[in-house]
Amino acid sequence: MTDALDATMGALFLSAFLAATLLPGGSELVLAATLQLQPERAALALLLATLGNTLGGMSTYTMARLLPRKELPPRLDLVRRHGSLILLLSWVPLIGDALCAAAGLLRLPWISCVWWMAIGKGARYLAIAWAML
Repeated sequence: MTDALDATMGALFLSAFLAATLLPGGSELVLAATLQLQPERAALALLLATLGNTLGGMSTYTMARLLPRKELPPRLDLVRRHGSLILLLSWVPLIGDALCAAAGLLRLPWISCVWWMAIGKGARYLAIAWAML
């Protein structure tokens, strides 16, 4: 039984990580299913989903940061103006990936990016858990 529980949590982490990359994913559904199966492990599920999704977002940030520095397009002005705080919205479908990439292209400080990204993504998962439990 413990192996099945660990596999569920591993699948949740992987799902959350992949959902934060350019690959399509439904980590919210995986979190909801995990909470239904194991409500007593809600804190662990929230932690793993947030960690996986944040690391996925940071992988997008890192790939964009590694691109050669060229003249940046004006459409990055919104991210430039708000800085890493804009990554509170990194959980939003479609624009979240672009915000993470823009933060990397702009070479925003990684520590503040991971902080705001984790808060935004964690708040979204907490809202899902609150609705489920």
